[in-house]
Amino acid sequence: MDKKTRLLALAGVTLFSAATLAACGGSKSTGDKAETSTYTYVYTSDPSDLNYIVTNKDTTTNVTGNLVDGLLENDEFGNMVPSLAEEWKVSEDGTVYTYTLRDDAKWFTSDGEEYAKITAEDFVTGLKYAADKKSEALYLVQDSIKGLADYVNGTTDDFSTVGVKALDEKTVQYTLARPETYWNSKMTMGILFPVNAEFLKSKGDKFGAPNAESILYSGPYLLSSLTTKSSIEYTKNPNYWDADNVSIENIKLTYYDGSDPESLVNNFSDGVYNIARVYPNTPSYASVKEKYNDNIIYGPQDGTSYYGVFNLNRSAYEHSAKTTDSQKESTKKAILNKDFRQAVNFAFNRTSYAAQDAGEDAATKQLRNAVVPENFVTIGEESFGQVSQRELVEYGDEWKDVDLSDGQDGLFNPEKAKAEFAKAKAALEAEGVEFPIHLDLPVYQSSEVQVQKTASIKQSIEDTLGSDNVVIDLHPLDEDSYYAITFYAETPEQMDYDLSTAAGWGPDYQDPSTYLDIFNPTDGAIVRQLGIEAGGSKDVVSTVGLDKYEELLREAGAETHDVKKRYELYAKANAWLTDSSVILMTTSKGGVPVLSKQVPFSGSYSWSGMKSSVSSYKYIKLQSDIVTAKDYEKAFKKWKEEKAKSNAKEQEDFENHVE
Repeated sequence: MDKKTRLLALAGVTLFSAATLAACGGSKSTGDKAETSTYTYVYTSDPSDLNYIVTNKDTTTNVTGNLVDGLLENDEFGNMVPSLAEEWKVSEDGTVYTYTLRDDAKWFTSDGEEYAKITAEDFVTGLKYAADKKSEALYLVQDSIKGLADYVNGTTDDFSTVGVKALDEKTVQYTLARPETYWNSKMTMGILFPVNAEFLKSKGDKFGAPNAESILYSGPYLLSSLTTKSSIEYTKNPNYWDADNVSIENIKLTYYDGSDPESLVNNFSDGVYNIARVYPNTPSYASVKEKYNDNIIYGPQDGTSYYGVFNLNRSAYEHSAKTTDSQKESTKKAILNKDFRQAVNFAFNRTSYAAQDAGEDAATKQLRNAVVPENFVTIGEESFGQVSQRELVEYGDEWKDVDLSDGQDGLFNPEKAKAEFAKAKAALEAEGVEFPIHLDLPVYQSSEVQVQKTASIKQSIEDTLGSDNVVIDLHPLDEDSYYAITFYAETPEQMDYDLSTAAGWGPDYQDPSTYLDIFNPTDGAIVRQLGIEAGGSKDVVSTVGLDKYEELLREAGAETHDVKKRYELYAKANAWLTDSSVILMTTSKGGVPVLSKQVPFSGSYSWSGMKSSVSSYKYIKLQSDIVTAKDYEKAFKKWKEEKAKSNAKEQEDFENHVE
């Protein structure tokens, strides 16, 4: 089954999510209504389609999450609250979830005309369509919903054996193969959204095409315009069931390729945009800082993790500085050597890398040191990161004093880099490896920030290890060529690089497996980016030790009752992945300098899903005045306090839903 990553930053064009500053009340929206009812900014990549059931890339879900609702959504504190479902309950054994639809749940056309009521059968239709079309997001539910795997694999062609039922017009029920304490957090993923059978039949293969008329709407917005590499525009759905919570009436996004970072602040100053990224390394930054010194704010880091990936089994060399087979073979052997990968890992100065984007003052604010964010879940009184860090030390002394917490560079260490490289070089020379090792790194050339960041990678690694030992060969490419050999490459054979930074992952649900399973060598969502064919490449898998990693994942996944033990087991897998250094952690979304007229913490919040702070505009409010850093920090402190209380209450309330 081909699994595909849901979220990826446009290489080097790290803007921030639509709701980077979103979450709960702050200052009030004031001023002229037109000024506070229209959201204007940029977007960086066109959606290939609007098929929210089948497509799982962020370019699609960032759009459709505003157009279609699911059964539940996230509130301002990340709690799961009713959306199309007004009530839900779960069986005592945790395997049967029953949702009751609200009476005013309706479908609308792109013109805002009522099409039909949303019924329980629409959710059955949606899941069957996902299975029949082999949705990119099937991995989220295939092994979760009872009988679905058998239907997808062809063991049965009778969909009635699958654990999704319309008990009546208003009641949909899911039966799981095993308990999942995090099941409800999957309710904001498109694969579990409804589809009207009559409309689906009328559209056929054109359902979800990249135009406004290809889908029905049940969400807060209607898509009014979509022009490739030009603009995306939304208008408020006036008949939406929860219209009172939709303050922004119009959203206008303009395509941005990253070639002119200063244009963002200039347009903000001119009143064209009401939010903007600030790039401290641009020539005009001094004047920007002087003008907006009290207004530059830094949103919190979110769940999206970015990293570099090693190609463990490269076969394409159309974009390479290597001129001989000996160089190619030497690089392959080096990449398969863990000490070599660790040497590169420790030699990579992330602070310098992030400074090319966020500036020296905020260079560490977006850094992430492990694929699972340290505070994604808690294990008793400890964070997930703390337990992972303790497990990591078991792999060797090189991990002593390494800090996996967010917001600081816990990995860059020239002394450790040189020590690991010395071990690697001795072993590789014995194998006849030719030095220096050449690592091909693609660069998205239209993005000034991307060019600067990859140049930083080259400088720090070569300076630390010596260019007589390792050379990073940069390959500037246009957008289409860049993505064709990285993110959009469909097979390992198309991955034309030794090292790529076009890799990132946003969590789909609230469990560590959402980050760690993607590297499972048997069916991992992006394992192909490591040059591995899912279920194949056995020699490489064994050499690198990914088979041992899979065993750790299997053991953790089998624990479905004791949540603390489950998380502890996943912490072991997280530690293995860090030690392996097959990926090089870089940054997260958030933590970047921003100017904004968005009311601080006024939108939904979540680590995961299509209704999270990553892309949802529903609850966001705008204000006429620019947010000050002082007001933002005050609102942030208040929000964190209220969030802690609210999350604790939600955990208690969960028991009220158990039958």
